[in-house]
Amino acid sequence: MSATRLKKALVVIVVVILVVFVASIIRALVGSPGERIGVVEIEGVIAESRQTMEDIVRFKEDPSIKGVVLRINSPGGSVGPTQEVFREVVKLKEKKKVYVSMGSLCASGGYYLAAAGEKVFANPSTITGSIGVIMQSAILEDLLKRIGVKSNTIKAGDLKDAGTPFREMTPEERAYLNDVVKNIHEQFIKDVAAGRNMDLEKAKKLADGRIYTGLQAMELGLVDSIGNFYDTVEDLKTVLKIKGKPDLVYTEKPFSLSKWLFSSMTKESLESFFSSPFKFLYYP
Repeated sequence: MSATRLKKALVVIVVVILVVFVASIIRALVGSPGERIGVVEIEGVIAESRQTMEDIVRFKEDPSIKGVVLRINSPGGSVGPTQEVFREVVKLKEKKKVYVSMGSLCASGGYYLAAAGEKVFANPSTITGSIGVIMQSAILEDLLKRIGVKSNTIKAGDLKDAGTPFREMTPEERAYLNDVVKNIHEQFIKDVAAGRNMDLEKAKKLADGRIYTGLQAMELGLVDSIGNFYDTVEDLKTVLKIKGKPDLVYTEKPFSLSKWLFSSMTKESLESFFSSPFKFLYYP
């Protein structure tokens, strides 16, 4: 081989080595392609589940998403949507690691969802717990009498209008609705116990509707660690063996004209009020 060809070969080898070296440095600093963590944000009253479930399924099916953080700042909400999202989180956890970061409030239905995560982080003063079910109704009978308004009800089935605001409940209706609330509460407790790998009897003792701070919840086994959102991300990054800073992928929220016209909490509260009489909802 001539000296000229040897020099050209050496130049090529040096260039290749430099490219590999620079690529290794970049990979170490910013993380290799695909080292991404999905973030599902659950904010406010849980009144519907479609968008959140779609976000969870998308992250579950995306091979570039290595793990998911649920960021929950919610007082809870309607029973049906909460249980639907819970189920999707459980299915997501079967394929990928799911960590939970609690905001200032993660109570009732918010905690229901948190219990599905593999590891739960809370701030020291996060308000959480409130493991219970509530049904409330206003009795308008006396008010309507004062203004001269009467209510006519035509029904098939003695208990069809149980809980109506137009008259007081009968003892039979109260017992019937109380049984429904208790049954939903039992479902809540079983899911919390399963999600937290907790003895069912212990879960029952903690599920009297009371709230806990993050510190109290950790002592009781309802959360795993004290830390903020970035502590959660850092812990998950370490477990996933992601080098450098992970790429956090947030879900995109579609534009809502009603949310633009009205405050988010007002809209969601109205949706929650009319969607179901039974709630996983923390009332301060």
